[in-house]
Amino acid sequence: MSNDVKLFGMEAEKGRWILVVVGMGIQLCLGAIYSYSLLKIPLQSYFKSLDSTVNDTTMLWPYIIFLLIFALAMPMGGPYMEKYGPRKITMIGGTLTGSGWFLASIATSPIILAVVYGIVGGVGVGLAYGCPIAVSTRWFPDKRGLAVGLTVLGFGFSAAIIGPIADFLTANFGGILNTFRIFGVGFLVIIMLLSILLTFPPSGWTPKGWKSSTTKTGTTTKIDFSRSEMLKTTSFIGLWICYTIGTLAGLMAIGNAASVGKEVANNAAMNMATANVLITSLVIPFAACNGFGRPLFGSITNKLNPRKTAIVSYVLIMTASLGLFLMPASMAMYALSFALLWLSLGGWLAIAPTTTASYFGTKDYARNYGVVFTAYGAGAVIGNLLAGQMKDIFGTYIRVFPAVAILAGIGIIVAFALMKPPKPK
Repeated sequence: MSNDVKLFGMEAEKGRWILVVVGMGIQLCLGAIYSYSLLKIPLQSYFKSLDSTVNDTTMLWPYIIFLLIFALAMPMGGPYMEKYGPRKITMIGGTLTGSGWFLASIATSPIILAVVYGIVGGVGVGLAYGCPIAVSTRWFPDKRGLAVGLTVLGFGFSAAIIGPIADFLTANFGGILNTFRIFGVGFLVIIMLLSILLTFPPSGWTPKGWKSSTTKTGTTTKIDFSRSEMLKTTSFIGLWICYTIGTLAGLMAIGNAASVGKEVANNAAMNMATANVLITSLVIPFAACNGFGRPLFGSITNKLNPRKTAIVSYVLIMTASLGLFLMPASMAMYALSFALLWLSLGGWLAIAPTTTASYFGTKDYARNYGVVFTAYGAGAVIGNLLAGQMKDIFGTYIRVFPAVAILAGIGIIVAFALMKPPKPK
């Protein structure tokens, strides 16, 4: 295959980096769901003004449904992307994503919000999510980890940009409903424009001077499992359980960051105006931890192995959870604990796909990881229902953190017992 391929008027080896930036921009829009914690508070006030019955559990349903539908829809996009190309599928996903955010402005209750925002937006993000990743994967066979890590960095870092913008729009441009309308139109336009640039390389293309080499990644022999074969292994069961526990802690922290922060500030007798500014500003370092946790834990997984890396993440989760439970009036501990929880979530979004390829091979990787990724949806449901129920029963979010620490301990046991390469077929 001739290597004289041009991208954006330059050699493909240089032009392909523009596709990474394009993918990062698309992922930035898709990851706006991570700002829900800041949106939830004005939404709850709005619903109460309409005499709608709301509590902390019902306010989490739109967030839970969004993440669950996202996790279930993500595997669906793969076959269509292969048939129609990444550009068309990203456009469809972007249209649904923007529509979900815009339609959220007509919601008059959490249930309606869960339908128009959670289902429509969740399907849109699920369809589009894998497209920029697949593009980066194919253009960077020589630097796959770096390119994919930078692409998905946009999703993890989204809350750092979208959160403060949402706070500003809500305060200055007509309230929370107009904020949803602005984001809906903005996301639709941005994703549609950027998706035009997405393209796969010609069949057989490779970077100049690069030759494929076979490397071992944590297994003693090269193996390729089909999806049905993978599902029969204890390795899959261990990975799925560990992925669920790892994501439930982080997704719970993301969905309730502002609410827990206000509770800690109240315990510390802190001025609420000052606390609100601090909590909003902390979203930026939290999101940075989430974003950079992906390349960080990906690197750790390569240097250690999936089991040891999983245990490292659980130790961080236990440390964060117990620290906040023991110091419920410390904003410093709140900042440290939530930084660790967001970091661990980003870490699992690197550990899980790397482990799937390492344990089960790459021949049927898209279908295999699609099944593994359903653990992300399970984590979203379990973590946020647990947090909402604890708040409604005990009147405080702090009570949920000992339970999270116990689950992390269970994760260590499961990782030690089951997270190991399967026996060759």
